[in-house]
Amino acid sequence: MSSTGDGTAAGSPIPLHAGGSAPIQKTAATGPVTPPGRPSENVGYRGPTACAAAGITYRQLDYWARTGLVEPSVRSAHGSGGQRLYSIEDVVVLKIVKRFLDTGVSLQNIRAAVRHLRTRERTDLARMTLMSDGATVHECSSPDEVVGLLQGGQGMFGIAVGVVWRDVESALQQLHGERVDTGETLIGHHPGDELARRRNRAG
Repeated sequence: MSSTGDGTAAGSPIPLHAGGSAPIQKTAATGPVTPPGRPSENVGYRGPTACAAAGITYRQLDYWARTGLVEPSVRSAHGSGGQRLYSIEDVVVLKIVKRFLDTGVSLQNIRAAVRHLRTRERTDLARMTLMSDGATVHECSSPDEVVGLLQGGQGMFGIAVGVVWRDVESALQQLHGERVDTGETLIGHHPGDELARRRNRAG
């Protein structure tokens, strides 16, 4: 089990319980951490693209949006012709939810974990590992915390959020995004790449 965090900050893993909100702790980095890439906030991804990058079905995506588990933060569907648009953060959360469900974590605990993820900064996500024994989800922000849980004797599995982010980012680079302001289709999630191609064609 590995963690993407480089720090060894002291502290205990944060249990994320369905019955209440876990305390939000900011752990200072003790080493360099490279956050995930910073795509344009003006770019969203339609449902089929989000499904492909997260490894879920459209039925799951639709159900999770309608029940409020993972709602699109860029644009919600309004009316019969509305198109949901998801951010890269949304897609990362979708992929994490899928992994939790596949390993038998309860929906209540998954909801608690999703709420917690939504409160964290992108640099926090880059170093975070979510650990679970199937009953409880813990946030670990250092390798020491991960090792401490693994030494507890219970069967644990972990999700390195930074690794999931990079996987999603790589997948989205092969798919189509959409500019929120113009509705223009973009290849991948870096609008600058598309602008460069236009300059090359014009030159």
